[in-house]
Amino acid sequence: MCARSLQKWVGQTSGSRSPEGVPAIDDFEGAGDLLRAWGEGLTPDADLTVSEWADRYRMLASRASAEPGRYRTSRTPYMREIMDALSPRHTAQRVVFMKAAQVGATEAGNNMIGFVIAHAPGPMLAVQPTVELAKRNSRQRIDPLIEESASLRERVRPSRARDSGNTMLSKEFAGGILIMTGANSAVGLRSTPARYIFLDEVDAYPASADEEGDPVSLAEARSLTFAHRRKVFLVSTPTVKGVSRIEREYEASDQRRYFVPCPHCGARQWLKFERLRWNKEQPETAAYICEACEQPIAEHHKTAMLEAGEWRATAESEDPNTVGYHLSALYSPVGWLSWERIARSWEAAQGSDDAIRAFKNTILGETWVESGEAPDWQRLLDRKEDWKPGTVPANALFLTAGADVQKDRIEVDVWAWGRGLESWLIDHIVIEGGPGSEACWNALSDLLGRTWQHENGSHMTIARLAIDTGYETPAVYGWARKVGFAQVAPIKGVEGFNRASPVSGPTFVDATIAGKRLRRGARLWTIAVSTFKSETYRFLRLARPTPEELAGGADYPPGTLHLPGWIDSEWLKQLVAEQLVTVRNKRGFARLEWQKLRERNEALDCRVYARAAAWILGADRWSEKQWDELARQVAAPERDAPAVSASKSARPTRQRRSVRSNYMG
Repeated sequence: MCARSLQKWVGQTSGSRSPEGVPAIDDFEGAGDLLRAWGEGLTPDADLTVSEWADRYRMLASRASAEPGRYRTSRTPYMREIMDALSPRHTAQRVVFMKAAQVGATEAGNNMIGFVIAHAPGPMLAVQPTVELAKRNSRQRIDPLIEESASLRERVRPSRARDSGNTMLSKEFAGGILIMTGANSAVGLRSTPARYIFLDEVDAYPASADEEGDPVSLAEARSLTFAHRRKVFLVSTPTVKGVSRIEREYEASDQRRYFVPCPHCGARQWLKFERLRWNKEQPETAAYICEACEQPIAEHHKTAMLEAGEWRATAESEDPNTVGYHLSALYSPVGWLSWERIARSWEAAQGSDDAIRAFKNTILGETWVESGEAPDWQRLLDRKEDWKPGTVPANALFLTAGADVQKDRIEVDVWAWGRGLESWLIDHIVIEGGPGSEACWNALSDLLGRTWQHENGSHMTIARLAIDTGYETPAVYGWARKVGFAQVAPIKGVEGFNRASPVSGPTFVDATIAGKRLRRGARLWTIAVSTFKSETYRFLRLARPTPEELAGGADYPPGTLHLPGWIDSEWLKQLVAEQLVTVRNKRGFARLEWQKLRERNEALDCRVYARAAAWILGADRWSEKQWDELARQVAAPERDAPAVSASKSARPTRQRRSVRSNYMG
């Protein structure tokens, strides 16, 4: 049927005619729309890549982007090949991206999601480190992605529509579904087969998802049924060498680097931080020195260099279906992170291991080499200081304790904390009897009310006691529920480093008392013990001011760990009883593992638990105003409160707690 005949037919059958019996003009216009729609239906979809789709259809919302408007791959040219490797026409099945923060990687993953919904539908799984982060990402990233792009709005129905299939963690569309979950949820990871998988910030994933295994392996197992048609995108800023998932995956790939031409001689090179030079204390003079002609390259050349850059493999991949990319913030587009700011950040980080580690991870996109060499316990003997046993030093502002449950005893160390996490060992207590003894638990309960005298005369109680649940777990849960969770934190240690959030929780766990299952269990905190063990060793190695410098008003460095003269050599040996070593599995991948140098390590464990208690209280996140308020409270003791010896263990009355020295706000 020709167009004219079709228009005539539509007019005759529409039932809408002019008085003269001739089809109304509106009918012809409607027929034209129908004809165009019919023609568009016969036209095959364009064979687009992910970057081409994003440039054509992606819009950035103001609430989700610092540069709202149409997405432009030309803004981050280095992302073009990475995104196109995620396209069906590319042969790669796994794409690994180890990168610095804020280089556009997450937006590339979102482009992949949009491309799948609009152009290559299929089941997709997007994984964040936790379920809560997945919900936040859905609200802040995925919803704006759909709302601002017309081609996606017409495929994903509004969440308010009945039976839309559009929820916070699930988006249905014709031919597929997007499931969003957290790496801490084994149920979410095994919920459905997935042709496409986006694993974001994999180095922040827990070591195991609900004790069911590695989250990355669990997620990738969902794609195996799709064989060569699958696409897996692994993205992360790296963390610690030996335990970094993204580094392990990158080193097993072809290790691609982005080579850019020198504007002076044309020599191609990938950017290295050691070739960024500037005058001392003048970061505004930062320039990149070409490795071929040794000429300085100014920042304004970067835009042209990025546009002319290309990815080159620097190794042979163990898996031909895997491609890997690495990118530092030196490539960050003009207007995002300048070379001057990078130089300034490096200068500001000097003198702080934590700051240098953050710089290497987030700016250079490289792993941090953790130093886990145990300090010599005999050298610690020379660092012991003299202060009255059971007395809290002047600069200490609150107390925490760590309790380690053993078969025949409970060992407790009480630590005092000041600004900058400077700490002092205040007391070491051994409660005989073990978890099977009611008297032992009663003595531990008494300890919660005991007070220690501050140098200014005030009396301080333990703000938070963290107790390990690894031995006789039901007994620990039962005691914690009995005394309440305001002052007690049951904890569970897990291997691995997590500097961003070394403590997670609390979560409710089942607890059983006298065979009765409780409706709401104990509040359990999960501790990345490697983080705090490494921190303890680093604090022990800090250089200290000389007596002359202290007399002149010098302060101890933040984190300084003070040991009392009354502690014995056995306790010191226990404090440094473990060593961080690198071990390799059957596949040859390296990982870091803490191994005992001595059988007993209770002092180190108690220190880690007490440190975790300080983190739970919020000491790592307090503002100067909060510290000032805490210092004001400690400096204003109630003189009528009786002093209590730190060596006694009697059940106190509430009158003894005269200072709110535990936490702020």
